[in-house]
Amino acid sequence: MDTYNILVVDDDREIVRSLSRLLELEGYRVYKAYQGMEALDVLSQNPIHLIILDVMMPQLNGLSALMKIREKNNIPIIMLSAKTEESDKVLGLSMGADDYVTKPYNTAELMARVKSQLRRYFSLGAVADQESGDDVLRNGGLTLDRNTKELTVDSEPVRLTATEYKIVELLMSHPGYVFSAEEIYSRIWQEEAYGVENTVMVHIRRIREKIEITPKNPKYLKVVWGIGYKIEKFD
Repeated sequence: MDTYNILVVDDDREIVRSLSRLLELEGYRVYKAYQGMEALDVLSQNPIHLIILDVMMPQLNGLSALMKIREKNNIPIIMLSAKTEESDKVLGLSMGADDYVTKPYNTAELMARVKSQLRRYFSLGAVADQESGDDVLRNGGLTLDRNTKELTVDSEPVRLTATEYKIVELLMSHPGYVFSAEEIYSRIWQEEAYGVENTVMVHIRRIREKIEITPKNPKYLKVVWGIGYKIEKFD
């Protein structure tokens, strides 16, 4: 793919203008919206590959827009917010965001996160493919097809975000192996892992809600307390 299309959504027009300029200098095609409903309209009419979405906006805020987008679309979404509380970050991630950046942000860091999310989304399976050549991973009732990027649980399809897919693929490639939160983060986000337990935990919880009949008593995705996470190995 030669050019990625990025939708920037913020009610602060100066932020949209400056972000758009930065993204265009990096070679991206930029679409703009200034509130949630407008963002949904742009997304429905254009092939968008990543969204940078502000939290606090009029009419339809970023979190509400995020929920509506996730009903039909699993493209990467980076949330922007002036809120720095850890609870706000956890809330955004738990609702389906792939990443969360607080204002004022470092532009170089934000551009790096954009590149990381796009690389992960359009190269699904890259890490695990190097470690296991199987196109289809099966474990108990879980089936992950790397060609179609689809997960099924007892033959029922499960919709995953790009980040959730990568975590599931990593764990299913090594059934029974316990990954620490730091190891999962460094492999999936391809960044240095520091204070990442909550970020990983939120994604693990969302995956459980999608693949487990009883998320609080999981069959597949287990916590090994004090160590990390694993996919239980089934014959």
